[in-house]
Amino acid sequence: MPEAAMTADDYLERIANASVYDVARETPLELAKNLSSRFHNRIWLKREDLQPIFSFKLRGAYNKIASLPEEALRAGVICSSAGNHAQGVALAAKRRGVRAVIVMPVTTPSIKVDAVRSLGGEVLLHGDTYDDAFARARELQDELGLTFIHPFDDPDVIAGQATIGVEIMKQASGRPEAIFVPIGGGGLIAGIAVYVKSMDPGVRIIGVEPEDSAAMQASLAAGEPVRLDHVGIFADGVAVRRVGEETFRLCREHVDEIVTVDTDHICAAIQDIFEDTRSIVEPAGGLAIAGVKKYIADNELSDKDFVAVCCGANVNFDRLRHIAERAAIGEEKEMLLAVEIPEKPGSFRHFCEALGRRSVTEFNYRYSDSANAHIFVGVELRHGLAERHELVEHLHEKGYPVQDLSDNEMAKLHVRHMVGGRSPNLANERLYRFEFPERPGALLDFLNAIGTDWNISLFHYRNHGSDYGRILAGIDVPEGDTAELEAHLADLGYAHWEESDNPAYRIFLA
Repeated sequence: MPEAAMTADDYLERIANASVYDVARETPLELAKNLSSRFHNRIWLKREDLQPIFSFKLRGAYNKIASLPEEALRAGVICSSAGNHAQGVALAAKRRGVRAVIVMPVTTPSIKVDAVRSLGGEVLLHGDTYDDAFARARELQDELGLTFIHPFDDPDVIAGQATIGVEIMKQASGRPEAIFVPIGGGGLIAGIAVYVKSMDPGVRIIGVEPEDSAAMQASLAAGEPVRLDHVGIFADGVAVRRVGEETFRLCREHVDEIVTVDTDHICAAIQDIFEDTRSIVEPAGGLAIAGVKKYIADNELSDKDFVAVCCGANVNFDRLRHIAERAAIGEEKEMLLAVEIPEKPGSFRHFCEALGRRSVTEFNYRYSDSANAHIFVGVELRHGLAERHELVEHLHEKGYPVQDLSDNEMAKLHVRHMVGGRSPNLANERLYRFEFPERPGALLDFLNAIGTDWNISLFHYRNHGSDYGRILAGIDVPEGDTAELEAHLADLGYAHWEESDNPAYRIFLA
């Protein structure tokens, strides 16, 4: 017979007996004064970014390791992770005097690898992706007789994470209207939800996922865990293709709803947290605040108490440039426009007059022909989305052909840095976006994989400090080679998207 599912009472018992405070601290629940004032609600931050490893992950990892029998502890433990779970297991194992083997993708940034090694973890770099590392860890588990510590789909891990819910309910001055929790594999929200709903069913539990990594939302809609074909890489701490079986069951029973947010909203939330705390969280750590802001705006709420779990702060310093660049758009303080103006003296001045007293934040232009010029321009906003619509309509009325590119991912990642790259002699250019694992030599490997059968007519690569590199490439493809090129790209194994019909490309580069 299959093992009976654990009940809420079973979990409450495990949570009550959870052993986490040998390594974890009870983190504060702090009022975000600036955010609260702006959004006319009381917004509270649960500061898990203040843990010894700057992440909540040590709670579940330690609780699992502490529950193992002596024989298993003597043999040691193993896990697969590209970040916070690895540090949690390494610290927990060090505190218990247990051997810890950590399998990490080759693409893992050195700051995370060094952090695990400094905690005594035996690091094995394997494969380009988390899935590669996971498969290798499972093989070594049997070969070496080690116990696998799952990052989320384990009752003891879930119970360890649930202690955050215990602290929130104890620290809150009154009943929160809702608690917002980031979702990756689901261990954090499953633990918080099962505890909080058992204590006070009236508190809403709301999960927050990136729009491009919403595995739990897709699973709940399907009625079973589903595997995403692709996940976004910006919020790498929650970039999980498939949620756990047990975490899915608990979320289906205890989570009220899920909110999804995009990269710009996450960046704006990171800035919000910094302005209130002077701390910089990682993208996954900004998810909950992004969700709170969207939820308040969508439901027009005021004078409520909302809790946001800031789950971690392990962010590479070189990612901050990208975060700062996107935060203004996410906060709707900046918009990006493609505008056609006459190619004659005074045109730019006349265009700026049409903008009124708004500040120009970015202006990209290169001579194209003697009739018209295409410009890529950033404009500072004071009144958010409504002002965006009003400005586009105003420019149309002034006779300017204009497109709002503020929501165009390719324009924000690449085209804004490439305006003016036209080649009028290319009749058969095809444009593609690629993602590839970022490691030494990866760019050369990519170029070798593309091969020399076709001429690369456009190329833009920018390192954003993440585990994956992003490339925009134009390929000059004779008409008869189209099928051959598509078959070749399919065999490469790199995630890619054709962008030949993207309006930003057609306006500025084609």
